[in-house]
Amino acid sequence: MNPYEKKRRWKFFLLFFAIVIGTASVLYSDFFVKKMEREERMQFQLYVKVTEKTMAMYDDENTTDLIDLIRTNTKLPIIIVDAEGNILTYQGLDSTKTNYGLQKKDGETYDPAYFVRELKIMKEQHPPTPIIGLDGSRLYIYYKDSPTLTQLRYFPYIQLGVIGLFLLTAYVAFSSARKAEQDQVWVGMAKETAHQLGTPISSLMAWVELIKSRFNAEDDPLIAEMENDIKRLEVITDRFSKIGSKPIVEDHVVYTVIYNFVAYFKLRTSDKIIFTITGDEQVRALLNVPLFDWVIENLLKNAANAIENEGSININIIENLTKEEVFIDVTDTGRGIARSKFDAVFQPGYTTRKRGWGLGLSLTKRIIENYHNGQIFVKDSELEKGTTFRIILKSSITYEPTSNT
Repeated sequence: MNPYEKKRRWKFFLLFFAIVIGTASVLYSDFFVKKMEREERMQFQLYVKVTEKTMAMYDDENTTDLIDLIRTNTKLPIIIVDAEGNILTYQGLDSTKTNYGLQKKDGETYDPAYFVRELKIMKEQHPPTPIIGLDGSRLYIYYKDSPTLTQLRYFPYIQLGVIGLFLLTAYVAFSSARKAEQDQVWVGMAKETAHQLGTPISSLMAWVELIKSRFNAEDDPLIAEMENDIKRLEVITDRFSKIGSKPIVEDHVVYTVIYNFVAYFKLRTSDKIIFTITGDEQVRALLNVPLFDWVIENLLKNAANAIENEGSININIIENLTKEEVFIDVTDTGRGIARSKFDAVFQPGYTTRKRGWGLGLSLTKRIIENYHNGQIFVKDSELEKGTTFRIILKSSITYEPTSNT
């Protein structure tokens, strides 16, 4: 199992663990909510019985005392209305909004909007309970859940939100710290590698010069290719030595940069693979040539490895004049990539080769996005037919199309 697969499994395990904790929290809170609902319902039923008994014991002259007694009986939010819906008394409402008193036949006033809202909520939450009033008329008692119960209903979701925010913050902080540590390790290894390569490269250069002078091999094509390989090693060493530093990007003709690298690369690849470069030859973009060569090298190596026998690799350069962008499509006729792996191929450690480290496309993505402010993605792929990677760069100069005469 490669490191990417292990990392993904750990993410799924942590996600599953978080879902279990969240579900348990919601269920446990729901248990207490239902328990409180039952207790408040019993309290309300007791309140109704006490009210009925109290009304039977008092006459009309003691109505005011009766209302005061009812108000002190319970802390539940309660409203009592007559058959026409007129509010007669209340209990447990916000005292700052009920200080106007109740509307009565003698013309006393109150804040009607507040009571209407509260009564509407009560009607939505629980059905009314009818009782017989002092004069034998039918009254209706409404109640709603207590503030404590209402808050408890939302508590598990607030708790999950706080836990989720904490986990997200911890994950981002941990990932940033780990990434910074990994970057430091990579920078140190890269610079040490460049330092170690310096001595053998210098020796190789000296040996080539010695062969040329002793055997008069100035024009030997094999010696020329050896020199090209040594120059290539120098470029690679320069890349490693500059990792961790901000690269300098300069204006270049994209076609020329790609053509020069492909001319070197195809001589060191199977002659059964045909390389072609098509598209606009005048498009320009801001590039760091050594790093951009690294991008093209990784894409071409992956394409060549995906072609089992004979095949072709095409690099097509297109300028999007509307957005002033350059599209570089690298298309091969290899094994292809499953659509579900389009994003995974850019993850560090992801590889389908037994000896691969899975770093090529990850480095490619970083070079394009971080150093060239561009994009790279799998544009299209079909199993056993081939793959197209697309690079998007900002063009540095926009050319007007010329017409042939």
